[in-house]
Amino acid sequence: MEEQRALRKIIKTLAVKNEEIQSFIYSLKQMLLNVEANSAKVQEDLEAEFQSLFSLLEELKEGMLMKIKQDRASRTYELQNQLAACTRALESSEELLETANQTLQAMDSEDFPQAAKQIKDGVTMAPAFRLSLKAKVSDNMSHLMVDFAQERQMLQALKFLPVPSAPVIDLAESLVADNCVTLVWRMPDEDSKIDHYVLEYRRTNFEGPPRLKEDQPWMVIEGIRQTEYTLTGLKFDMKYMNFRVKACNKAVAGEFSEPVTLETPAFMFRLDASTSHQNLRVDDLSVEWDAMGGKVQDIKAREKDGKGRTASPINSPARGTPSPKRMPSGRGGRDRFTAESYTVLGDTLIDGGEHYWEVRYEPDSKAFGVGVAYRSLGRFEQLGKTAASWCLHVNNWLQVSFTAKHANKVKVLDAPVPDCLGVHCDFHQGLLSFYNARTKQVLHTFKTRFTQPLLPAFTVWCGSFQVTTGLQVPSAVRCLQKRGSATSSSNTSLT
Repeated sequence: MEEQRALRKIIKTLAVKNEEIQSFIYSLKQMLLNVEANSAKVQEDLEAEFQSLFSLLEELKEGMLMKIKQDRASRTYELQNQLAACTRALESSEELLETANQTLQAMDSEDFPQAAKQIKDGVTMAPAFRLSLKAKVSDNMSHLMVDFAQERQMLQALKFLPVPSAPVIDLAESLVADNCVTLVWRMPDEDSKIDHYVLEYRRTNFEGPPRLKEDQPWMVIEGIRQTEYTLTGLKFDMKYMNFRVKACNKAVAGEFSEPVTLETPAFMFRLDASTSHQNLRVDDLSVEWDAMGGKVQDIKAREKDGKGRTASPINSPARGTPSPKRMPSGRGGRDRFTAESYTVLGDTLIDGGEHYWEVRYEPDSKAFGVGVAYRSLGRFEQLGKTAASWCLHVNNWLQVSFTAKHANKVKVLDAPVPDCLGVHCDFHQGLLSFYNARTKQVLHTFKTRFTQPLLPAFTVWCGSFQVTTGLQVPSAVRCLQKRGSATSSSNTSLT
């Protein structure tokens, strides 16, 4: 019995090995066919390239021969014209000389003075004395000589295209700013045959060298002609980005560079649907006011479902791994804003550093507000009406107004209402600034001392808005803050 099992095992092993050999034989046969096909192709390409060179050389030869012929024809024409003019002048001068000799022999004649005068006038007007005896053109054709020694050396150096070396990414010259990444690289050796570069990047939450397996795919940018490239309009919803570059010539691509990892710091949060007023329909980072949202059956259905548009964002994959600053789940309906506080909070606490986000609201919204609030903001309290919140408020109901609010104090803002607002919070400096997100014009700045962690806060009535997160603090905002311009519009009565 044991011998049978051993024999069956041998048979199975041999069968597997035979399959492997058969597969390898098929692969070798396919490689032989590929060698024939690929060699025929590269031979055809080689002949085409040489034919192109022959055609170019023939074209250059014809052009240079034409130049010689044109130069020869021009010089011949000028010299022949000058020769003809000299011949005519010589004939005229010989006739005049003979006439002068004859007149001199008849000097005793009465007509001698008159004849001598005519000869003198004839000499003055003779072509021989108005003729230049310097050739108009040279017979030297040395300016059309050629020396192709250097070109012959270049032709003798022709060889098959080498595989490009792997580029080297220059981290010192690369830059991450304003949700853009500028990547700079160089070639270790000069290579004039490089046609273009290919850049690949992907997002990750892991610091250090890129891992072999990542959830995020490599994104590809082809056809880059320079040794640098800028990615614009990025959303930094993960902590880092991996980059690698390879060089390509006409025939083949080289190896990728050593991949690098760049940190992409930004403020990323979701809207905490468990805090939202029941009349607010939350979908990821979008919110719409829904007059029917407060119906009991809708509330029970959404809370029972525990997912979908009103699910707590604590289960979402924002930035890959949950932040320790994120609000805990399971808050329950008791903590929802209610009554006339049509409010929803972000799910990530701000307890230090600088943070920036933007929000675009529907211009037809009857009321809209954006700002920050302490976590302790009451469920009946409206943004800006207590000491626990600061906001900019747009009112399009009955009387249009654009105001800054805090602790139930209001300042009317003398500025056009933008369709997209930027919010910059510097927790340690106690600054909360609002900007026109497009022009970066400062609309208002609160200057205070924050005593508790903050949460992004939003309110809307009869309208909707869309939040954009994963943004870095724009350079223009940093510059304004450094110059002190950001605090120029602050109202101390609202701090």
